[in-house]
Order: sequence, then C-alpha cells, then structure tokens
Amino acid sequence: MNLTLFDLDHTLLPIDSDYEWGQFLVRTGIVDAEEYRIANDRFYEQYNDGTLDIFEFLRFVLRPLMQLPRAQLDALHARYMQEVIAPNLRPEALDLVRRHLDAGDLCAVVTATNSFITRPIARAFGIAELIATEFDERDGRFTGEISLAPCFKDGKIARTEAWLEARGLDWSSFDDSTFYSDSANDLPLLQRVRRPVAVNPSGRLRAHALAEGWPVIELFR
Repeated sequence: MNLTLFDLDHTLLPIDSDYEWGQFLVRTGIVDAEEYRIANDRFYEQYNDGTLDIFEFLRFVLRPLMQLPRAQLDALHARYMQEVIAPNLRPEALDLVRRHLDAGDLCAVVTATNSFITRPIARAFGIAELIATEFDERDGRFTGEISLAPCFKDGKIARTEAWLEARGLDWSSFDDSTFYSDSANDLPLLQRVRRPVAVNPSGRLRAHALAEGWPVIELFR
C-alpha cells in the first residue's frame, strides 16, 4: 500500500482557500472590509515569505468564526463553496487525485488551513481523510481555542504521524509515500516522505526542488 499526501492551497487549488475565505467574509459584510482586508493581505504575504506567526494568524481567523453560530457559518460556507471553490476545482488536480485513489493509495489532504474551511473542499476532491488545523467547538460555537498543534511546518509531520498512529500505522507500513506541495513552508514533510513532489512551486521551493532533483509539476498554467 502507498501513502499519498496533498497540500491544498496552490497545490490542488490554484488559490489560497484561507485567504479567499477572508475575502469572502469581506464581500458578504461579515467583517469590517478595510481592516480585515489589510490584515488578510499582511498575513498572506508573511506566509509566502516564510515569516508567518501561525498563532497570531489563527487568532485572526477565529474572531469572525466565534461571533456566529455554526448553522449560519455552514450556510456561509455553502455559498463560499459554490461561488469561490467550485470554479477552482480544476480537471488536472481532480485527475491527479483520482489516479492515486484508483491505485488504492491511502490519501489525505494535509493543510495548515483550518478544518472548518477545508473539510468540504477535501470532500469535493473525493478525499475522505483530512489533516488540518483544528479549532475547539462547544455547543455549536467555536470557543477561540486551538484543539491540537497547528498543522504547519514541522507540525505537519507530527499531525500526520498521530493520524497514522491512530490507524495502527507508521511510515514503515507503506511501500511508498508521496507528498505534493507548492510551498517551502512544507519542506519538513516533503523531506520526510520518499517521493516529494513540488507542484506549482513558489520560488524558494522550486530552487530547492531543482537542487535536490525532486520532480516539479505545473498543474495550473
């Protein structure tokens, strides 16, 4: 059996689902437009630069989620899926995932973006397993707490290994392991698998992949 892991934003999607969720909240009037847009852009730049304070960013993401009941959030997310995500489900990415599923691989999305945003997106790709940043929820509302260590940088390895352990598995359980990602922030997990693949890579990841002789593929042109 093979293990195949996929990053989500700019890997399977040609957009950043976390950033676009913030822009969607601005357009729907859920958050103050100017304040939120400035902060959202700043955090996005920090992520791309590799300087993001993940906990500061998660507190920012959590604020609007804490203000609304889950039923209203789910209705907003359904609109977000229809208006933002559905147009960005590209055939090339869907085909890539399908090839691994059809081969019988154990597949999972491994993303720093929180599971509220990403679980429906993973399902849209046909992937049942999601390893993501998790927010605590109680009585139908988000509490403002982070349930587990953020699924970010080295945290992606820890969270993936915990996910495997919960299934009675570890890295040695697989004949092969692959991780697809676009970001240098994912170098820890890319270096952990047997087959790292740079997908639509950022400049820093592209340089690293070429130096290491890793495959580089372009899903979105």
